[in-house]
Amino acid sequence: MLDKTWVGAVSYLNTKPLIYGFEQGAMADDVHLILDYPAKLAQRIKKGELDVALLPIAAIADLERPYYFSKYCIGANGAVASVCLFSEVPLEQLETIYLDYQSRSSVALLKVLLKNYWKKEVQFIQADADYITKINGTKAGLIIGDRAFEQLNRFEYIYDLAAEWKSFTGLPFVFAAWIANRNLPEEFVHDFNKACSIGFEHLDAIIKAQKYPHYDLKTYYTQNISYQLNAEKHKAIELFKEYITKL
Repeated sequence: MLDKTWVGAVSYLNTKPLIYGFEQGAMADDVHLILDYPAKLAQRIKKGELDVALLPIAAIADLERPYYFSKYCIGANGAVASVCLFSEVPLEQLETIYLDYQSRSSVALLKVLLKNYWKKEVQFIQADADYITKINGTKAGLIIGDRAFEQLNRFEYIYDLAAEWKSFTGLPFVFAAWIANRNLPEEFVHDFNKACSIGFEHLDAIIKAQKYPHYDLKTYYTQNISYQLNAEKHKAIELFKEYITKL
């Protein structure tokens, strides 16, 4: 175990294709995979307890020297479907927004859009576990992940934050990326990217294993999520980091 590279990730629906290969034994002799919460992954890579982690962009902004080594990420080039602001009234009528307690990056994205794109001031409330039931009237809620899918048919007004970012900047958005705490050997990077790619060859098996009834995961994995970390996404990361430092 001491000779292995410690890799941290979250076990959300959107990460399933990226970690599938590792869970099936790819790089088993070289990698030890740990699943944890995003905030804990950021803490552990700062402390040196992890060598590599799939980190939210807001957490990456806190790192002194992040190494983007993989060609894969969690991004969107338009509507992502799983990070949305839900409301009973149009945006211009909103007075209060409940902030999902599970995602710092999505909260930061919402605040960037409110300030710089929508030019809208609201009161923020740190949401509790049952905040979705409190969304009514001029009170909206930011909901992410699996729970967002469950609300897509419940609210009249839905603002997809990745789509709104695209309209605002013309760029895709990156929610999370693989980060290392040091430069990694070229052979390791090659093998790591190959392991990440395995899941995309087995999407049907991944979807079948989830048994998820609330959204078409084939659409999610092939149309909503954009997994390639290209030059446009690097540009988007840097622009987002500039905006969040001004919040």
